[in-house]
Amino acid sequence: MAALTRSTRSRGVKNSLAKWLITLGGISVLFTLVLIFLYLLYVVKPIFESAKIEQKVNISLNLADNENVLASGVDELQELAYKITNTGNIDFYHLKTSVEQATNEYSVGDKALSTSLFTGDSFNQAKVVNVVNSFSATKLLHTENGQSLLVQPSFYAKYLNDTREIIPQIYYPLGHDSLIIDEQQRPLSTLAFAMDDEKIVFVGFTQDKRLIKTSFIAEDEFSVTSDGDDVDYETIFQQIDLPSKSVDEIKVTPDLNLAFVRSGSTVYVYSLNDDDDVELKATITPTLDDKGSYLTSMALLSGSSSVLLGDSSGRVSQWFEVATESGREFKQIRRFTADNDKQGKSAIAAIYTEQYRKSFYTMSANGMVNVFYTTSEAHLWQGKLTSSQPEALAIAPRANGLTIVGNDPLDASKKSLQVFSVHNEHPEVTWQALWQEVWYEGYPEPDYIWQSTSGSDDFEGKFSLVPISFGTIKAALYAMLFAVPIALTAAIYTAYFMTPGMRKKVKPTIEMMEALPTVILGFLAGLWLAPLMEEYLPAIFLLFIFLPLSTLMAAFAWHNLPNHWKEKLPETLAPMLLIPVMILAIYTAFSLSGVLEVAFFSGDMRQYLTNDLGIDFDQRNALVVGIAMGFAVIPTIFSMAEDAIFSVPGHLTSGSLALGATPWQTLIKVVLLTASPGIFSAIMMGLGRAVGETMIVLMATGNTPILDWSIFQGMRTLAANIAVEMPESEVGSSHYRILFLAAFVLFIFTFIFNTAAEFVRQRLREKYSSM
Repeated sequence: MAALTRSTRSRGVKNSLAKWLITLGGISVLFTLVLIFLYLLYVVKPIFESAKIEQKVNISLNLADNENVLASGVDELQELAYKITNTGNIDFYHLKTSVEQATNEYSVGDKALSTSLFTGDSFNQAKVVNVVNSFSATKLLHTENGQSLLVQPSFYAKYLNDTREIIPQIYYPLGHDSLIIDEQQRPLSTLAFAMDDEKIVFVGFTQDKRLIKTSFIAEDEFSVTSDGDDVDYETIFQQIDLPSKSVDEIKVTPDLNLAFVRSGSTVYVYSLNDDDDVELKATITPTLDDKGSYLTSMALLSGSSSVLLGDSSGRVSQWFEVATESGREFKQIRRFTADNDKQGKSAIAAIYTEQYRKSFYTMSANGMVNVFYTTSEAHLWQGKLTSSQPEALAIAPRANGLTIVGNDPLDASKKSLQVFSVHNEHPEVTWQALWQEVWYEGYPEPDYIWQSTSGSDDFEGKFSLVPISFGTIKAALYAMLFAVPIALTAAIYTAYFMTPGMRKKVKPTIEMMEALPTVILGFLAGLWLAPLMEEYLPAIFLLFIFLPLSTLMAAFAWHNLPNHWKEKLPETLAPMLLIPVMILAIYTAFSLSGVLEVAFFSGDMRQYLTNDLGIDFDQRNALVVGIAMGFAVIPTIFSMAEDAIFSVPGHLTSGSLALGATPWQTLIKVVLLTASPGIFSAIMMGLGRAVGETMIVLMATGNTPILDWSIFQGMRTLAANIAVEMPESEVGSSHYRILFLAAFVLFIFTFIFNTAAEFVRQRLREKYSSM
């Protein structure tokens, strides 16, 4: 009796311990899933945050009575800012104290360097009327008497006692003397330029109404990190035919190919490629909505493909070349409205573009600043940074800051240099850009595009999640189309018709297939199956006919064999007769492949599909993925479905057979209905496996993010995309966070599938539990 009591007590302790361990394990799994969900949200959240602009430094300026600031700027680390005045002076100011930067004693606002930019003998107290910016750091100064000078404010880091200090310096790419831009040496009312290592192109409008182009072609290379006194170059002067007698603005693209000349509300586009003749390539005449509206400003977007046009109604339109049936034409792609103040719309006084991204700032006549991103069509920020129109505004090289010269907020009678920090890390990401069609530069129409990297510095990342989400669904669909019929029919036969002895061998064998690494299946699919299918494409399609047909013929022949023949073959070996039949069917299909290609497809079925039918064919396509991933999914579906069918109570089948139903009727009306919850769970588990599969689709799809249901085209899935691009993405970048968003989408896909599966399974269980 004592022994029984001890055994009962021991069993109770073990049961309680097992209960708590199982409960703890379940709670841990749920807690882990919640943590994964929250971490994905934590990484993804910053890409949807609004832009922020905050004042960082305000430096009061002591300007002479007739001194004006024409340009400003800041270094990449925002430790030094500078201004250029109409007297030709440049002043650099410290933005950090000596404790933060180096051992020298200075405070915020102290000058680091103050000097005149006119050091050549040809300049004599010249007044600067214009400072022309380009997409590089080089600036062009033009004086009232027609003299021009190229300068580049620059910075380098010096380390002393393990402390960094940023030192300003000035380079003169073409030397210190005045440049001859106009052959007649007349002053220029409007001027623009662009340069590369071997060429500089100037386009200007002279005060005597001539539009000119001047090219400096280096014999070696232009160096922006030298004083350029020994640079040898050839000068080519050209005059451009202009339909108008006035010019308001000129812009030259950084690639030196195009010049945009705005005259009133008309923009003339000139091709600059020919050094003998400047051809008028296109004329842009925007249709303005409001009566009496007119163009007020123009700017080039980074990448030299788009031009932005601002008007007096507070709107900005983006134009770029689009391929049409009649050739390439400039078209208005999108428009932006600068929401100003409650008094109504205010004209766009100036447009400032970032150097490397598609963001731009608009300055309205009332001093209101708006920030937009073109591709995502996002209105990122709006507000006033100064009480009136600034004299100069510049965007930091890393687009994380602004320098503005305007009225001092502490003393309106003075001017100040204000530095603002800009938090705008992911302007290209919006729900619209991720899930809707976007019209990218150089494309004939809006489209869903995923292209995260390129070899060009002007490249704009394209982060549509639609192609890779579509690819995930496509890969899973073709895999399930291949796997479900095979797995379910195999499960039905194994559980219901197969002899117990053979079932003990077949079921573990198929389940062992699930342990096969998917990287092996992907390797075989990509390097062996895909080339094989391309070479014997007709045979692959013949197999879909020959294998079922040969199976039915073998079954029909077996059914009609005399009983004394059937009795000679053990029942457990009867299904093995299908193996030689299927091998013969496969051999026949491959033997007929070449004959069919010659007879019906001109000797090459792939070329026939491409050239005659217009169907693109990729070697690594959905058919390869469906077969390879189907083999990976079959063991999962088979094992769960077979267990569900085999677990149907025997009294149900016995009762059905006793009432006169045939085995087939019993299978359809009783067994499958009773096992339907388990069968459905098996299918959904297989679908979840297919959706999350990585290595097979990574190695066998070609990883082409396209929207095409064709079985001969590849795809790119969410899982494969993450595996391919995560190692090369910059931590914290938009690309990096969007990959986490893709993982979040995959997580949601799986959650929806599993939730739907559980809901349907419960309904099926309730419906057939009474059987």
